[in-house]
Formats: sequence, structure tokens, C-alpha cells
Amino acid sequence: MHHHHYGPQHGVLAEWGSRVGAYIIDGLIIGVPAGVLYVIGFICLGAGAGDPYTGEGGSGGLVALAFLFWGLSFIVSVVGGLWLVYQEGTTGQTIGKRQMGIKLIGSHSGQPIGFGSAFVRKIAHILDGIPCYIGYLWPLFDDKKQTFADKVMSTLVVRV
Repeated sequence: MHHHHYGPQHGVLAEWGSRVGAYIIDGLIIGVPAGVLYVIGFICLGAGAGDPYTGEGGSGGLVALAFLFWGLSFIVSVVGGLWLVYQEGTTGQTIGKRQMGIKLIGSHSGQPIGFGSAFVRKIAHILDGIPCYIGYLWPLFDDKKQTFADKVMSTLVVRV
């Protein structure tokens, strides 16, 4: 018999696979536009660089444009990341989590955890990546299917 510490009111815990699926969807939503902008930057740089030996045919404007696109790519990544954290904090669901039918809640309240906590949890997720990504794999072995970040923040990801 498994002894569960959380009440049935919080629902069934999300499988690791659906968390990964949600993560990939969210990653694509932000990563694709950011990636496209990043690549356009390289195209502009290539077009603007001119002859590598003589410097002829170069365009400072295009080089400047390359940095503009890289800047935009960075902004999209940061703003997109914050937007996901905001969604996750206020509703418990990013687009990816909604697609996978899971949500993030506080383990005590059973409610969404708010932007601040979601933001701190995101930073704690960076810590998940440090010991060879063990934190990300932890839900596979953990009885509450929590990552290290979930433990720090006492959050659960459950099926909707």
C-alpha cells in the first residue's frame, strides 16, 4: 500500500511524459520565433559582412540589423519565458500544459501558486539542471512525481 500525503482533492499526479510534452510545446512556442529571428540575424550578418579580405561590398546597416534581430530574439526568449511563468503562476497552465491536460498547483492549497512563486520555481528549475539534469528525472523515482524545484516550492503538477 502506498501512503499518499496529499488529499484526493488535488487530483491525479501528472505523468513525467506529459510534463515533458508540455515543456516541448512551450519551448517550441517561444523557441521557434526566437530561433527564426536568430537565424535572420546570421543571414543579415552574412549579407552585410562583405568580402572577408578586402572588406568590400560590406554593409554596416545589415550588420547593425543582424544585432537588432539577435536582440529581438533575446527579448522574445525572455519575454516569452516570463509570459509562460505568468500563465503557469496565475492559471497553473501554460499552453503546453493545457495541451497535455496538466496544471501546476501548490501542494497545500491546491491552487495556482502566483507569478512570484512560479518565477522562483523557474529559477529552481535551473538548479534541476545542475546535477546532470537529475532534478528533471527525479519525478520518475519520486512518490509525488516532483522535481527538485517542486520540492523547494512545494508544488505539484496534476492532471486536469
